[in-house]
Amino acid sequence: MNPDEGDDALYPIAVLIDELKHDDVALRLNAVRRLSTIALALAPDRTREELIPFLDESIDDEDEVLLALAEELGAFVDYVGGPTFAHLLLAPLETLAGVEETVVREKAVESIGKIVAVLSQHQVEESYIPMVKRLSASDWFTGRTSACGLYAPVYTLALPQTQELLRSLYSGLANDDTPMVRRAAATHLSKLTKKVQKEFIVSDILPMFVKLAEDEQDSVRLLTVEDLIAVAESLTTDENKTHLLTILQSLCYDKSWRVRYMVADKYVQLGKAVGNDIVREVLISAYVRVLKDGEAEVRTAAAGQVPGFSLLIDPDTVLKEILPCVKDLVTDTSQHVRAALATQISGLAPILGKDNTIEHLLPLFLQLLKDEAPEVRLNIISKLDKVNEVIGIDLLSQSLLPAIVELAEDKQWRVRLAIIENIPLLASQLGVEFFDEKLGNLCMSWLGDCVFSIREAATTNLRKLTEVFGVDWAKQAIVPKILTMSTHQNYLFRMTTIFSITTLSQVANADLLKEFIIPTVSTLAADPIPNIRFNVAKSLETVIPIVRKFAGQDPALGGALEETVRPTLVKLSEDADQDVRYYAQRALGVLQG
Repeated sequence: MNPDEGDDALYPIAVLIDELKHDDVALRLNAVRRLSTIALALAPDRTREELIPFLDESIDDEDEVLLALAEELGAFVDYVGGPTFAHLLLAPLETLAGVEETVVREKAVESIGKIVAVLSQHQVEESYIPMVKRLSASDWFTGRTSACGLYAPVYTLALPQTQELLRSLYSGLANDDTPMVRRAAATHLSKLTKKVQKEFIVSDILPMFVKLAEDEQDSVRLLTVEDLIAVAESLTTDENKTHLLTILQSLCYDKSWRVRYMVADKYVQLGKAVGNDIVREVLISAYVRVLKDGEAEVRTAAAGQVPGFSLLIDPDTVLKEILPCVKDLVTDTSQHVRAALATQISGLAPILGKDNTIEHLLPLFLQLLKDEAPEVRLNIISKLDKVNEVIGIDLLSQSLLPAIVELAEDKQWRVRLAIIENIPLLASQLGVEFFDEKLGNLCMSWLGDCVFSIREAATTNLRKLTEVFGVDWAKQAIVPKILTMSTHQNYLFRMTTIFSITTLSQVANADLLKEFIIPTVSTLAADPIPNIRFNVAKSLETVIPIVRKFAGQDPALGGALEETVRPTLVKLSEDADQDVRYYAQRALGVLQG
């Protein structure tokens, strides 16, 4: 081998070593990000023999560098020569899994999980399991915490006697003296439970779960709600009654609000996991209790589960047990509780049916529509389609439309915006006659709103309504009103005219373009306000390609481009205002293109 070639081959690793030892963190971070490039230059043999050992010795750096390294190593299998040598990556990752910074450890565990998927059983037994043992027996809690995340990925790949060892080791972590380790054990127990054979759930997993669920630390107990779901899904209904009923009740009525919050947040999943018998015997009364909980956070989580949990029980029980609580939540002192309920309450309509919805739910909808908090009103509006499906548009319009019209003029612009965004949905449900009578003028009034976001949304609304009702409807209902606005003395109305025309052009036909859009825009090109004139140029830039599409069907449109649009843009390109000239020249470029 030529000595110069040898030097060239050594150069990449030399550069990497220099950058990894550099004082500048950014350079070290950049070097780690380029590890794959360096590995390609070195080839698999030298990557295994030089690069990996070097990285294993270099794990004493800033957290952001270690985080990047942990991430890179997870995708490094191909660079070391494929799955046959993948176990060599475990050494540096084991070191990273024991560092102090949590995010680095978590990323290392994630990368180890990717690597174990390609390991052979021999590699698992000879390299992976010894690593798990070392981390599980680590003197420092960080290693033991990371170890908890390494059991589930490998469990099904291990030999039966090794699986027994893994269950035993995990039990030790679940009983660890350090709360952080027990928290990690509780976090990962649900994943392990899904991998463990059914016969070992009661004998091995259940004792760990019970121990963690009765932990003195609420930060541990709250994590066992997920574990409870996983265990319950693995057992039969009778086994759940025998083994989980007591622990389920204790979690539902836990003294810590954080535990009750986790239960409330997962209530539907819990109900599905434990089975109908336990739902009827325990969970209905427990749910009523969490809906009335003293902590607003718990009530908020519980309110989010109302329709989902109601599906698990019969409608009569919903009316008798759940609905009284829902009525109380409608007037809850916490805005967040009311907002969560407003998002979910419409989901009760299909469950209760038409008559019960009219009798019990409609008054609650009206109350929420008039809530003082904008978020509550917004949430109830955005879910009205579910109610419409149950009670029909006539009843919906009679009972709720007055409230919607009132909200359309709400002082909070975000509430007005929410109404606008839901108008096309309402329009498709109401039909054209009802819409023109009740909401037509309202839609046009938004074009003159004092808030730009409302005016902008109102123009988009007109386009969507044209898609729903058709271009002929737009000619009769929208165009005359926009023409009136184009001569308004307030320039903002004239500006909105341009925006409306531009938006409408996207759904226009040849007649609308020829008779209304091109003439109106061209007329506004002579406006005394420069902002209007440069927006005319921007509008024409958008309209020109649309007109060209129709020019083949209607030669008169092609003539309009040359006879009306081009002279208008030429005049604007000579305007005294710099911005007007710029946008006019841009539009001319589109016309000539």
